[in-house]
Amino acid sequence: MTPLVYQENYPHSSLKLVVHTSKLPEHLSKNTESFVEYLINLRNWFTSFVLNCIFARMKIEDIQKVKKLLSDPQKIVIIPHKNPDGDAIGSCLGLHHYVTSLGHQSAVVSPNDYPDFLKWMPGTDTILNFEKKNSEALQAINEATVIFTLDFNDLGRIGQMQEVVSASKATFIMIDHHQSPDSYAAITYSDVNMSSTCQMVYNFIRFLGDTDKINAEISNCIYAGIVTDTGSFKYSSTTGETHRVVADLIDKGARNTEIHNSIYDTNTPGRLHLLGCALKNMVILQDYKTAYITLSQEELDTNHFKKGDTEGFVNYGLTLKDIRFAIIFIENRDEGIVKISFRSEGDFSVNEFARNHFDGGGHTNAAGGKSNRSLQETTEYFLSLLDSYKEQLIA
Repeated sequence: MTPLVYQENYPHSSLKLVVHTSKLPEHLSKNTESFVEYLINLRNWFTSFVLNCIFARMKIEDIQKVKKLLSDPQKIVIIPHKNPDGDAIGSCLGLHHYVTSLGHQSAVVSPNDYPDFLKWMPGTDTILNFEKKNSEALQAINEATVIFTLDFNDLGRIGQMQEVVSASKATFIMIDHHQSPDSYAAITYSDVNMSSTCQMVYNFIRFLGDTDKINAEISNCIYAGIVTDTGSFKYSSTTGETHRVVADLIDKGARNTEIHNSIYDTNTPGRLHLLGCALKNMVILQDYKTAYITLSQEELDTNHFKKGDTEGFVNYGLTLKDIRFAIIFIENRDEGIVKISFRSEGDFSVNEFARNHFDGGGHTNAAGGKSNRSLQETTEYFLSLLDSYKEQLIA
């Protein structure tokens, strides 16, 4: 083959792909067909890499920093937000298995407990619950050289862990898909358009060139987070790329049917009775295209409430015809607050609503918040706000 140079420039980037045939292995430089196949595969991989770096909002220089950081042995702590959900636990455990495979010492430290329907994930028995294993958790945080914060972007989201984590001298890396990230991390990978933090962890591993290290353990954890945060691929944040990632996870060992069963088909009688109570309490405000649910502490206790039992209840409001704003108010006497979940359809931003009125936030169509008022006072305050949003809600 006559020596030549193949070069391709990439828009929106200073990168370019350059291949010198004179520097190729002998079996490629002497075989045109093999060279063409090699070039096509290389171009496809490099194009995917560049486009993901450009459009998935992780800077190439940050990828290089992470590679350099992880080239030396590290003591890594991985932290989800308080009251972690499937995406938080799945992304933390998926990343934990990955960095462990690189030879690093790793611990997942959770601010508190999480639902039983997530405790089948590989590695769940190694998670340090800050409330129950406080001394071990504190030691891990104090000795950490690198701290990953996953599925949240403000240290206020980790409750009583905030003080000790804020004091750490470790290098912080944030991976998150919520709006308005804080600036505490040395390296921030933030993308509000991504379906889940789990999909971002998959991308993170891909950016580091390590998709071959994604095994069945990692795949099961990441798949679980994607399926829960997309509403089983229902929400608008689900893209073709989300499905391509999921397909690869299944090929790498994710047991999709078993995961769905473990998450969605393990109801207790108490949870179903609590759901019945919630639906009975639902108030429909047709003039505002709004539906809300209230659950008192007494109702939770009567139905033997366990953490995670109310997961997904808020979505039932959106199953009603012409309803585009759904809310659930849940009394929590132990914390002295009312916990609130908001969901919407279309362009009505529950993120802005929660930030403006209920000390919360999240995504355009899914957010959380809280109130220090009583349950009745909270719902009355909520109702007083609706008139100022009526035009947006009925548009």
